Amino acid sequence: MDSAAKDFHSLTADIEHIKYTAVVRDTATETGQISVRKDGKMRIDFKSPDPRTILRNGDSLYIYTPKISRVEEYNLGKNRAMADQYLALGFGTKSDTLKKTYEVSLIGEEEFDGKKIILLQLIPKSESVRAQLTKIQMWVDESSWLPLQQKFFETGSGDYFLSHYTNVMKNLKINDAKFKPNWPKDVKVEKPHG
Repeated sequence: MDSAAKDFHSLTADIEHIKYTAVVRDTATETGQISVRKDGKMRIDFKSPDPRTILRNGDSLYIYTPKISRVEEYNLGKNRAMADQYLALGFGTKSDTLKKTYEVSLIGEEEFDGKKIILLQLIPKSESVRAQLTKIQMWVDESSWLPLQQKFFETGSGDYFLSHYTNVMKNLKINDAKFKPNWPKDVKVEKPHG
C-alpha cells in the first residue's frame, strides 16, 4: 500500500454514488466521473440523474448545480480533516496516515468486480468524525492498492452512502484547468455558513 501511495499522482474513474436512507428505505443513485490528484485536488462530475459538479481545490469546496444555475462555495478551513475523510480516502494514502486517523482492521479477502481485493474496516479515532460516521468499509484492489468501493456508515441512523469506482485509470496527466472553478457567467455563487 505504501509503495502504491508513493507511486500515486492522479486517478480518473467512473463513479456510482449511492445514498441509502434507512427511515424511508430509499436508495438514491448518481453516476459520473471522478478525477483526483495527489495535491488534494478533486473533481466529480455527476451526469445522472441530475448534472452536478463537486470540486475541491485546497481549502475550497464547490458544489455546482447547473439545473438551478447555482454554485455553493465552502471554505473547508478547520473542517478540512473531515472533508478528507470523505474525499481523499484511499487515493494515495499511506498506511501510517490511515492508522493515525482510524482503527484499521482486515475483514477479509474476496473477489469483487472480477478483481482480488482486501476488505478493510476503518473506525474513526476522532470523536467529531465518529459523531458523523460509525465506520467505513473499503474494498481495495490488491494489484493497484486503490479503492474500488467505499461504504460510509452514518452514526445513529442506519443510513449509509457508497462510492463504487470502475474503469480506474492511474497516473494520467490531468490538466490544472479541470480543477479551476470555471462556471458559466450567469451562475449565482452562494457561500453558506456551517
